[in-house]
Amino acid sequence: MTAHPATAARAVTGGPKEDGPDLLEHVMGWVLVAVFAMLVTQLGLL
Repeated sequence: MTAHPATAARAVTGGPKEDGPDLLEHVMGWVLVAVFAMLVTQLGLL
């Protein structure tokens, strides 16, 4: 039985990038949060 070394390369699975979201994605996320907050307050749910 052989053990895998601790420094073995990880398999690429196509998950999210390691460098984080781009600027546009970040801004659009905050716009979505603001629109949702306005909707909640206009409907009187808060």
